[in-house]
Amino acid sequence: MGDMTNSDFYSKNQRNEANHAGEFGCTLQELRSLMELRGTEAVVKIKETYGETEGLCRHLKTSPTEGLAGTAADLEKRKLIFGKNFIPPKKPKTFIQLVWEALQDVTLIILEIAAIISLGLSFYQPPGEGNEGCGTATGGAEDEGEAEAGWIEGAAILLSVICVVLVTAFNDWSKEKQFRGLQSRIEQEQKFTVVRGGQVIQIPVAEIVVGDIAQVKYGDLLPADGIFIQGNDLKIDESSLTGESDQVRKSVDKDPMLLSGTHVMEGSGRMLVTAVGVNSQTGIIFTLLGAGGEEEEKKDKKGKMQDGNMENNQNKAKQQDGAAAMEMQPLKSAEGGEGDDKDKKKSNMHKKEKSVLQGKLTKLAVQIGKAGLVMSAITVIILVLYFAIDTFVVNKKQWLPECTPVYVQYFVKFFIIGVTVLVVAVPEGLPLAVTISLAYSVKKMMRDNNLVRHLDACETMGNATAICSDKTGTLTTNRMTVVQAYVGDVHYKEIPDPDSIPAKTMELLVNAIAINSAYTTKILPPEKEGGLPRQVGNKTECGLLGFVLDLKQDYEPVRSLIPEEKLYKVYTFNSVRKSMSTVIKMPDGSFRMYSKGASEIVLKKCSRILNAAGEPRIFRPRDRDEMVKKVIEPMACDGLRTICVAFRDFPSSPEPDWDNENDILSDLTCICVVGIEDPVRPEVPEAIRKCQRAGITVRMVTGDNINTARAIAIKCGIIHPGEDFLCLEGKEFNRRIRNEKGEIEQERIDKIWPKLRVLARSSPTDKHTLVKGIIDSTQVEQRQVVAVTGDGTNDGPALKKADVGFAMGIAGTDVAKEASDIILTDDNFSSIVKAVMWGRNVYDSISKFLQFQLTVNIVAVIVAFTGACITQDSPLKAVQMLWVNLIMDTFASLALATEPPTEALLLRKPYGRNKPLISRTMMKNILGHAVYQLTLIFTLLFVGEKMFKIDSGRNAPLHSPPSEHYTIIFNTFVMMQLFNEINARKIHGERNVFDGIFRNPIFCTIVLGTFAIQIVIVQFGGKPFSCSPLQLDQWMWCVFIGLGELVWGQVIATIPTSRLKFLKEAGRLTEKEEVPEEELNEDVEEIDHAERELRRGQILWFRGLNRIQTQIEVVNTFKSGTSFQGALRRQSSVTSQTQDVTNISSPSHVSLSNALSSPTSTSAAAAGQG
Repeated sequence: MGDMTNSDFYSKNQRNEANHAGEFGCTLQELRSLMELRGTEAVVKIKETYGETEGLCRHLKTSPTEGLAGTAADLEKRKLIFGKNFIPPKKPKTFIQLVWEALQDVTLIILEIAAIISLGLSFYQPPGEGNEGCGTATGGAEDEGEAEAGWIEGAAILLSVICVVLVTAFNDWSKEKQFRGLQSRIEQEQKFTVVRGGQVIQIPVAEIVVGDIAQVKYGDLLPADGIFIQGNDLKIDESSLTGESDQVRKSVDKDPMLLSGTHVMEGSGRMLVTAVGVNSQTGIIFTLLGAGGEEEEKKDKKGKMQDGNMENNQNKAKQQDGAAAMEMQPLKSAEGGEGDDKDKKKSNMHKKEKSVLQGKLTKLAVQIGKAGLVMSAITVIILVLYFAIDTFVVNKKQWLPECTPVYVQYFVKFFIIGVTVLVVAVPEGLPLAVTISLAYSVKKMMRDNNLVRHLDACETMGNATAICSDKTGTLTTNRMTVVQAYVGDVHYKEIPDPDSIPAKTMELLVNAIAINSAYTTKILPPEKEGGLPRQVGNKTECGLLGFVLDLKQDYEPVRSLIPEEKLYKVYTFNSVRKSMSTVIKMPDGSFRMYSKGASEIVLKKCSRILNAAGEPRIFRPRDRDEMVKKVIEPMACDGLRTICVAFRDFPSSPEPDWDNENDILSDLTCICVVGIEDPVRPEVPEAIRKCQRAGITVRMVTGDNINTARAIAIKCGIIHPGEDFLCLEGKEFNRRIRNEKGEIEQERIDKIWPKLRVLARSSPTDKHTLVKGIIDSTQVEQRQVVAVTGDGTNDGPALKKADVGFAMGIAGTDVAKEASDIILTDDNFSSIVKAVMWGRNVYDSISKFLQFQLTVNIVAVIVAFTGACITQDSPLKAVQMLWVNLIMDTFASLALATEPPTEALLLRKPYGRNKPLISRTMMKNILGHAVYQLTLIFTLLFVGEKMFKIDSGRNAPLHSPPSEHYTIIFNTFVMMQLFNEINARKIHGERNVFDGIFRNPIFCTIVLGTFAIQIVIVQFGGKPFSCSPLQLDQWMWCVFIGLGELVWGQVIATIPTSRLKFLKEAGRLTEKEEVPEEELNEDVEEIDHAERELRRGQILWFRGLNRIQTQIEVVNTFKSGTSFQGALRRQSSVTSQTQDVTNISSPSHVSLSNALSSPTSTSAAAAGQG
């Protein structure tokens, strides 16, 4: 289905059209060309061809009011002729492609080459074989068939490389599959409202067919192309297609063309669907992109779009925010980021945009890689020199031509040992661990009602220090009910008795509420007996309609008397007006306008009010002030939203100028003021308490009245009476943060935000300003990490600006979902707490893995290195090292990255951005366990043969059979790693390392599985694994030494970390230059906001590039054969400089101290000097 080119599609559809000619009065081709017209040309074309939109409806066999009949046969036929509303995604990479990508790994390539050389040489039997003159090694241990077995090592290395490649490719493949699944889940969740058989129903977007009548409203992302047939005040943001950021006003007679992928910013209406899927405007663009798939593929390769590229089919409108971004490239596709753009940005942006964890890890991996490179180079040089000196200087052998192959074989063996040291040193498991951990969390978070759209959002949440939350629907249940009312000069504390309200007032009230609300809003009977009535549509309007029903009246007859088509003019609600008004034409030709909105805003426009008899009386400003004091404030202090309902009559002639809004919306007559309760969700206060305990500040940003907001904030526990906090209104907030010229100043924001808890009557811009202000603040030493929740179209900018944007899955508009990182499928604040828990868990999982990985790295590298220098042969053979690498990289990352989170994660403060990955406790554990393992391995290496009364394996000649001695060393080493893996489950110095181990079946399976494979390798691995079978008592000793790890872990836990001051530097260095880097980035910061938004979509590219850069760096260092003395010299000077780095922010110092600052290299270098 992949990249269906236009031509395939046409030919297929033309055949269909021929078959069904005459069934519909227009063909696919005609409709496609019609949708390419804009504005008045389109109106003219529709008139000429079909005679008005009704004509087009008749041609398409649909009714503008009743919609399609909705019979299965009809829908199928429409799908067959006009296509389905589905855009085929780009083909995923095949498994073979992924294998090829995994093979690109530099260290693997080096190993392959070495293995092939080794294989080649083992088959080459030189004439000088057996010549005693060829060095010391050939004599002695050449037993029968040994020489023939020379090929085994090369073959085994190749085999293990294949294993590693397959595992990596499989991981990538399953990751890709998971994201495709996730993507389709997001797409299925998207529903749209259509009219079928006179009923308004919601159907999945993919089910929409040509001829459907769709209802569009504020905040929708249009799913297909169509023609606007009826509605009011509809404004569309078409920037995702045209690049023009101005909202386009749509009207039936001027510009009725609605295009897929554009956003409804205001108003509502109905459209006739005329093109779907590949034939819609967005579909056509996607098809073109699909046809250009080959070039994309190349770009993909370049960017190796690693970390779960969510090829989001809705990305088309990703950056609906900010025109500048759009003008730079009017067609931003779902392909991640544009190639040319990517290179421009890479230079200055990737520091900023990499997620925190990714940044820290990449740096760590590069440092460890460099250290490993230096070590492996030294190993090879020492081995070669030792061999050369021993053979040619000490034993005074001549280099005979016939001996060349023998010597070359030695050199290849040394080279393989060197490469093996490098393989073990480079922690390629790190990216894998991050990916597994994130993918696992994302999958599990689905159950906790978090639909993660961007992988790194999950990990960023763990660092969150502030949450700016909406009130309605997130903290509250979003089930509105009127509980108090002020009607006819009386303030009723509960629903008034219908008889106490004058008939005139009642009629006006019912009409005002029934007509002046979206006709899609209704109250339906409860689903099950005794339940609450169902509220459909805008919840505030539902509350008002409920009030009408509570007054024993009905709104349906009013609506059927004045259907939506008869409404004369509608001023829809938006965040600027904060009110909604509807004008109707009365039977006598005059006009009446009904208004409703925030009470303080509508009351300002009222000059009369209905009295107890239902007659209007004068309403002066001082009456208004008194009403605010006596009615509105008391309602607000009970946490109620106050809504004022009013009306105004206009004469029939002269007809008022409806576009002059200020004059129209004045001189109103107030009918009543109601107080609407929206109860706090029962689980929210507990969730907020958890957040506060976890060191996260919760702020409420709402459009409501300040008293209402404060009352709800107290109920939720966001503010506690007696504390020092600020509650501000949007106006006051703006006054305080702007200077005389009206510009926003960061210092002014810094004075406010630390104490601000509630921002009421705020506009979307205020929300964005606050979020930006908190993120850019340098007042506290940790940069704040801000999460924001939003549901409205206008929340888009704030959601994008935030580190993590949460959109509401139920109440949220498509625009908000588009701008968000995580969608809360149940709209509930307590799900955000779950996200924090998972985020911290990801961070901890990575740390656990690091702690384990670095211990193995340090030990393996030092053992291989010292072994090679002292005994001319690494005690751990190449194949064994690869097996160890496989356990510790792939399996351990699986085992440790899938630990389920616990509530305990919420008892500590956030880590923040510049906390080093490796804390002092972890450093203590890493070095402590390394000491234990090295002591035992060296003991076994040098006196093991005496302890076990076996032959020594040291100084064995080339191709000699595997010795029990070295097998015991290998086995003990693996046993120690296995038990240390259990230790690594805890990183904060906890005693009980088995705590909750059975909650993680993956961990148990992997540990036991590894143990079983190890038994097979040792007992039956033979020559390929350089193992000889061991006796039971030897096995017991190996396991016993391994178990010692657990005991030793307890000993380490007893040592108080606070005593070990010297460890601080080693762990801290990994992140030392974070702070100056921020300063260097200040100039980058000035870039226009919109352009920054554009880049968010490109994080994935940066990540991919970053992986590649890491690999290239390793290669470059390899090529230049970094002089190791230089490295060691640098190393010693680093320590002395560490102290000054804090005070000096000069980049030169920083880069110097960073040159070789990973903890591994410190100990490794120390060992090297030893």
